[in-house]
Amino acid sequence: MPATLKASRGAPHARILGVGGYRPTRVVPNAEILQHIDSSEEWIRSRSGIVTRHWAGEDETVAEMAIAAAGKAIADAGITAEQVDAVIISTVSHFAQTPAIATLIGHRLGARRPAAFDISAGCAGFVYGITLAKGLIMEGSATYALVIGAERLSDLTDREDRSTAFLFGDGAGAVVLGPSEQPAIGPTVWGSEGDKADVITQTVPWDRYAPGDKFPAIRQEGQTVFRWAVFEMARVAQQALDAAGITVADLDVFIPHQANMRIIGSMVKTLKLPEHVAVARDIETTGNTSAASIPLAMERMLATGQAKSGDTALVIGRARRASRLRAG
Repeated sequence: MPATLKASRGAPHARILGVGGYRPTRVVPNAEILQHIDSSEEWIRSRSGIVTRHWAGEDETVAEMAIAAAGKAIADAGITAEQVDAVIISTVSHFAQTPAIATLIGHRLGARRPAAFDISAGCAGFVYGITLAKGLIMEGSATYALVIGAERLSDLTDREDRSTAFLFGDGAGAVVLGPSEQPAIGPTVWGSEGDKADVITQTVPWDRYAPGDKFPAIRQEGQTVFRWAVFEMARVAQQALDAAGITVADLDVFIPHQANMRIIGSMVKTLKLPEHVAVARDIETTGNTSAASIPLAMERMLATGQAKSGDTALVIGRARRASRLRAG
């Protein structure tokens, strides 16, 4: 007879216990971007809503920013780094293929041999990490999990590309998830569209890059991305609300990926969000930080009082979820 496996059991639910963020010290205004492209302040603001962004200095690596944000999240959660059982980081701008940067981060923080791995899922990576961490806690292989989004997109920005030079910024955001007796993170509605793989891509694959060549950069078809984001993300956001069993009237906060202010505004209209719902618009002073954008926006909303512990929030990237914020 086959052996009977013992089923592992964890917490009945999981919740966000702490939030932290790190923004590089250097603030880059649009005027600096305009030194390299033929455009105007008004054009950048009207197209993206961005006024400034943060660019990392030489010592503000992906790892250092992630560690700074994670340390704040751990302190906010009221636990110690030694209690962290899993470290998950989403980034597309850490250029070493191996080892996983999550292992270094866990070690530097003082975690005791945690599970540690990286995710490369771009703007969706942070919410992918939340879903994975929730599963680890409910499955029983972790009590506390650290999820980080960290990017140095200035390294992947073609500063002479008029369509993208003004978009990207650097930074890191992190959350700590832990056990909960009540549902606090709703179901995830997620997926991918491989037929649109060429809409946002890297100009040159790493295996074709040679010293002396122009460094690889992020390239995107702006109009295609805009149309997809406005209609498809709003549709899936509604699916997430339906899966969670709530309506827009139940929301307190809306935290979309900070890609473009026009996209955010269009989603608010398409979803018909009530006026009482606070909307994250961190892109104005932070830019698009890909995997870091949602936790950075979350951190700022909590710090400024736009959101508070226990609020019900719809969070959406390229993966989508409805969840209840719980910080501190």
